[in-house]
Amino acid sequence: MPDPEPLCARCARHRTTCCQTSEIYVTPGDVERIAVRVGRDDFYLDEAPANADYLDQGDDPAWREYVFGPDGRRRVLRREPGGNCIFLGPHGCTLPLEVRPLVCRLYPYLYNESGFREGLDARCPVELLLPGEGLIEALGMSLEQARPWHHQLYREIRLERRLLCTSG
Repeated sequence: MPDPEPLCARCARHRTTCCQTSEIYVTPGDVERIAVRVGRDDFYLDEAPANADYLDQGDDPAWREYVFGPDGRRRVLRREPGGNCIFLGPHGCTLPLEVRPLVCRLYPYLYNESGFREGLDARCPVELLLPGEGLIEALGMSLEQARPWHHQLYREIRLERRLLCTSG
């Protein structure tokens, strides 16, 4: 029996996806990995969050301290005029897993610098799961896989401060 349609593809058929609604922060390491893969570096821009609530990172002081510049801007993937991430193709992300931004690899886990929090992001479409299918299993993820990405993410966001200090 063939594999069922991946959950992200089901989501894209039935609703607006995280690739269309999220402002995807990219670390300096993400920029380097993606640039090597796509052969250019015009895929991101520095901007303030569209939703001011995003600036409230009270549960994760490291995120606020390292990701945002003094003007409240941070590096995010560009979006198409309709809102889609520029790497969203007809069958999902056009970037291989090992090149995708770390925050994309970690989605829908909830986390801060100290680790993973209880639960998963409520925006992920659990109503589209097949009977007996769990969200993490449907996404082909595990905490064991996510832990190194989480550590890598926080190592890479600390590069932001060094970049700000050397460029300013």
